[in-house]
Amino acid sequence: MEDTEWNDILREKGIIPQKQPEGISEDQIIEIVEKTIREKEFGKDIEDRTLDELDELEDLEDDRVLEQYRRMRMEEVKQQLSHEKYGQVLQISKPDYTIQVTEASKTHWVVVHLFQEKPECRLVNAIMDRLAVKYKATKFCKIIADMCIPNYPDKNVPTLLIYGEGDLKRQIIGMGLYGGMSATVESLEQVLRMSGALGDVAVGYKDEDSDEDAPRFRLNRVTKRQEDSDSD
Repeated sequence: MEDTEWNDILREKGIIPQKQPEGISEDQIIEIVEKTIREKEFGKDIEDRTLDELDELEDLEDDRVLEQYRRMRMEEVKQQLSHEKYGQVLQISKPDYTIQVTEASKTHWVVVHLFQEKPECRLVNAIMDRLAVKYKATKFCKIIADMCIPNYPDKNVPTLLIYGEGDLKRQIIGMGLYGGMSATVESLEQVLRMSGALGDVAVGYKDEDSDEDAPRFRLNRVTKRQEDSDSD
């Protein structure tokens, strides 16, 4: 079979471009071949498409964009859910303190309420229940004060301890900063937010009403050795 007949067969099957008029330049032949290859791989060039083909291409492009956006949103939601994993106030004991508070605060903010059975503490616990549901990325805990720190004065409760980056960042003794017995979810929320515990403000914030100068009872850190000795 002659080469010309073979080329005619290839042209009929669309494998090579149709025979061009004589006098065509070498550059034109190369361009025709490259265009044919592109069409085989990617479809027609934009300028060669009909209006219907352009509409179809636009629909396909829209689908690709929407699929890419959907995947991005799924990844964002997945990451968000990996952080928002709490949602309730956890009552802990002293042996749990290092794992539940100090270690947990290396990846999440932790708010600990030192409480006793008194009205002020019951109010703070009720407010924390609401905040825990709203801020699931922050871990809220409570522990009976003198079970955490022996002889902790009743006058100092409620006390809130705010942990971040594996360390105690702030302690709030009493309810003065958030309204006393008139405290609300919003008033405590504001104090915790300005302290950084809700993830809105960088660690280290101090407001003008900071309780840094308030009388304090020494907070002894609960160490692993202390926990082990308490459990013996």
